[in-house]
Amino acid sequence: MNAALKAKNAYGKARATTRTPIDIEYELIGQLTHRIIAAAKKGKPGFNDLVAALHDNQKLWTTFAADIAYADNALPDALKTNIVYLSQFTAHHTGQVLARKADVRPLVEINTAIMRGLRSGAP
Repeated sequence: MNAALKAKNAYGKARATTRTPIDIEYELIGQLTHRIIAAAKKGKPGFNDLVAALHDNQKLWTTFAADIAYADNALPDALKTNIVYLSQFTAHHTGQVLARKADVRPLVEINTAIMRGLRSGAP
């Protein structure tokens, strides 16, 4: 094993152990958003993949909504209210997408906006 590869492996391990909860949320939302986009691009042949991706996305939003109910959640009240609203919208719109009455774009836009907020350091 050469020195560069050893350094890369050592750095990668250190980096993985220093990820913050925000980094993990960002990565998870990014992965889900990518899965939604990729499945939607496949059209009918990708519908099963889309169902799975939307299901996982909905679980994430349900978790976000449940998390703000904890007394030790330090997010501002206005942001908590917005998260509840977005969770409800996501649930409703996901149902519309699965019924083939709506497009995935609003769900992708919401996830992307949340990712931007996480990267900006906004509470």
